[in-house]
Amino acid sequence: MKERLRRVVFWCHLVAGVCAGLVILIMSVTGVLLAYERQLMRWADTRDHTVARPSPDAARLPVEDMLARVRESQPAAVAATAVTFYHEATEPATVSVPGGRSLFVNPYTGEVLGEGSTRVRAFFRSVTDWHRWLSVAGEKRAVARAVTGASNLIFLFIVASGFYLWWPRKWTRNSVRAVTWFRRGQGGRARDFNWHNVIGFWSAVPLFVVVLSGVVISYTWASNLVYRLAGEQPPVQQQRGAPPGGAGAQQQGVAPPAPLDGLEALLSQAGRQVEGWQSITLQLPSKPDAPVAFAIDRGDGGQPQLRSQLTLDRKTGEVVRWEPYSNNTRGRRLRSWLRFAHTGEVYGLAGQTMAGLASLGGAFLVYTGLSLAWRRFYSWRGRRARETGAKDAA
Repeated sequence: MKERLRRVVFWCHLVAGVCAGLVILIMSVTGVLLAYERQLMRWADTRDHTVARPSPDAARLPVEDMLARVRESQPAAVAATAVTFYHEATEPATVSVPGGRSLFVNPYTGEVLGEGSTRVRAFFRSVTDWHRWLSVAGEKRAVARAVTGASNLIFLFIVASGFYLWWPRKWTRNSVRAVTWFRRGQGGRARDFNWHNVIGFWSAVPLFVVVLSGVVISYTWASNLVYRLAGEQPPVQQQRGAPPGGAGAQQQGVAPPAPLDGLEALLSQAGRQVEGWQSITLQLPSKPDAPVAFAIDRGDGGQPQLRSQLTLDRKTGEVVRWEPYSNNTRGRRLRSWLRFAHTGEVYGLAGQTMAGLASLGGAFLVYTGLSLAWRRFYSWRGRRARETGAKDAA
């Protein structure tokens, strides 16, 4: 009975790998390329925009003065949506403007140092397009997204069934070593089989997390399931492509200039709210009486457990909403963890490295799996040819 079950799982594993192998290979390779995207983007954007502090005790310009100077030199900054300050004194401030552009500014003088690296951003945008929807554009993108989502779901089955198939029939030192360590001097099928087992074993756990979180990202039902498993009702999902500000905001075109008065005092208050902050992003309000929102980060930008959201009353400075990670519901915390577990960022640079290695392992698993499938098919075809020849000779 066990042997029959094992055979059924094996053939399902093999067929699934052959059917979705190419798409899984593309997602794995692009996953490796995207492993350090955030760090590489920041390095490429700011490597030529270092900031020299005028003196050891020099203070940066008030945010109102800095943004006023940026607006004078860059008309596009009139419609700026946010500004980010970093705790490190040599880091330039980042002003976000419409069109996905970022202006890097000297926080001590208000001088615009430049924009982000267009080549590096274009490269990662292209890689992301391949990773998410196979570089398909336009109306066919929804179909491509369905293909990558289904392939990711198939990959989850492949990883789980692969571990079942890897499980040694007899637990002896030699049998375990044969599927957990590389063996030299092998070639052909024996080498591919050894690589497939060893890489599958060492990458099974991180790869399972990466793929499982990818399923949650790809499918609304999987995301809702996370909340239900946590004993909560899933939040109402906003329709994809819906404008964040509503239809009225979509028709307005360019947003009016954000009023700047009183923002420095609120920014200072936000800085005192969280000790050890590394960056603070101020969402520029579009109306004089609108509350002012801050995103405060104690990590490197990809760790949701170190992020907090603070909203202050524009006139009084009173706290309208304070949302540290610990205040989120269990379902929301789990969903956030899964989002950044997909890239490994939830555990910082070490987690990103682990996710990148798991993606690299996934690429090798596809290569060795398809190679083994082809060798099996080629061997079967050879046997059929010999059997046919023997019958004809008889």
